[in-house]
Amino acid sequence: MLMTSEITGVIVMFLITVLLSYPLGKYISRVFLGEKTITDFMNPVERFLFRVCGINPAEGMNWKQFLRSLLTINMLWLVYAFLLLLFQDKLPLNPDGNPAQTPDLAFNTAISFLVNCDLQHYSGESGLTYLTQLFVITFLMFVSAATGIAALVAVLNGLREKTTQNLGNFWMIFTKTITRILLPLCIIGAVLLAFNGTPTSFDGKDTIVTLQGDSVQVSRGPAAAMIAVKHIGTNGGGWFGVNSAHPLENPSYFTNMLEMVMQMLLPLAMIFALDFYLKRRKLARVLFGVMTIGMLLLLIPTIITEINGNPAIAKMGITQSTGAMEGKEVRFGPAASAYWSVITTVISTGSVNSMHDSSMPVSGLMQLLGMLVNAFYGGCGVGILNYLIYIIIAVFISGLMVGRTPEFMGHKVEAREIKIAVLVTLLSGFLVKGFTALAAYMLVQHANAAWAVQPGNWLNNPSFHGFSEMLYEFTSANANNGSGFEGLGDNNIFWNVTSGFVLLLARFLPIIAPIAIVGLMANKKFIPESPGTLRTDSWTFGMMTFAVIIVLTALSYFPALALGPIAEYFSLQ
Repeated sequence: MLMTSEITGVIVMFLITVLLSYPLGKYISRVFLGEKTITDFMNPVERFLFRVCGINPAEGMNWKQFLRSLLTINMLWLVYAFLLLLFQDKLPLNPDGNPAQTPDLAFNTAISFLVNCDLQHYSGESGLTYLTQLFVITFLMFVSAATGIAALVAVLNGLREKTTQNLGNFWMIFTKTITRILLPLCIIGAVLLAFNGTPTSFDGKDTIVTLQGDSVQVSRGPAAAMIAVKHIGTNGGGWFGVNSAHPLENPSYFTNMLEMVMQMLLPLAMIFALDFYLKRRKLARVLFGVMTIGMLLLLIPTIITEINGNPAIAKMGITQSTGAMEGKEVRFGPAASAYWSVITTVISTGSVNSMHDSSMPVSGLMQLLGMLVNAFYGGCGVGILNYLIYIIIAVFISGLMVGRTPEFMGHKVEAREIKIAVLVTLLSGFLVKGFTALAAYMLVQHANAAWAVQPGNWLNNPSFHGFSEMLYEFTSANANNGSGFEGLGDNNIFWNVTSGFVLLLARFLPIIAPIAIVGLMANKKFIPESPGTLRTDSWTFGMMTFAVIIVLTALSYFPALALGPIAEYFSLQ
């Protein structure tokens, strides 16, 4: 009966998200089409910002100009964040006296939040001050989410017109994303969290006496606002070290549902926005259908395995009536925790309400697959960009099968576009497997060197699970996810530097590639549909794309997965 109610809660959460996402998607399309909306009162603020910054929002940009603006401002934010983290101990709003970050940790943290990954090699309440939590972390959560959405809108602008060089003005799209979408949603979310127990105080640690009579220091801070944008923007970094498993960051089952809905809201809404923006309802339905099928194929095995518990414990004759509860909060249970673990890895949020390192091997496998595919809903904007890469490859393969030059939405897909798509696909495999292999080599060959980390401090788990911890780290960094198997001792020079480089490459190249592809395609002559045109908005093509996703993921990552979660699964049987 208890498990039935938990599964009902999961279904209700998903249905609520879909019901809210549809009108939000329609609103988002109206914002970027320049139509009248309820947030038009922000016009004076936006005009003021454009005038102060010397920006003409009506000036169009080709794909090269758009990318130049996007990359330049992100480079500036990286330097800003790095310097503040290095000197945070000398700045105000530090009531707990937290120290500055080391250069390698500041390097990793600044990049991680810049690229919307929010991989944390520090504990939130002790690794940052209130100033850097707000003016570095929360700030980057807003601008990184807005960057991803702006990139998607540029792609949609290129697909919307028959022939064009104008992908829109980056500064206008970026600003409207914050003022019209992120800020209103985050204000609503923060208020709901604050009224349900999430702290908003600027005071330092509080001292409480437990029922056992012990004095305990409890961290707090203005957390509600940051927690709202961490989910609305699919960021994921926690104010507290254990993220949304913390009783102040996620106090109750209601806040758990709220945070789940918030982190899924924009990825789903952007699919519906595509429908209204491009007037391509069939295409949007196919995208939503394929992504939902992919998500369910990951979610259902995870819920089943977490509810059934650990087979190794069952062999000892111990009944697990509540499922696999290691690493989980009692107030959420295994089903809601399983749902969160899959959704947070599928949509690249990376927040957690349970410890993924304690998940059953099948659950860990599903979490890894969600990040390796990185296109079932995905993050704010970039999920659809990643899916576009698979579409381009599927169009190319389909064109070869029927003997026609591949086309997508009235534009030929030629050698340059195919090469870019394939390079991005190969890049992901290289980053994940190459750096995992390097980590394994360093661990085995150089563990006893004076400059290296000892095995016992680097990996808290041996054998297959220890390999999974290293594989998960680079998979998370490559997918801009941020969750982790926290048995890994990751705050050292090796992990901070290597994952930092993976974060940078895995964020910006998959953004550059779709914008370049669409920029090149949109500049070509438009080809009207004919009886021989390959329809990319059909369910047949949707299944073709799904097959491409499965085959590419299996070919690229099965050997690595076989060494980790798959081997661990068989070792428990």
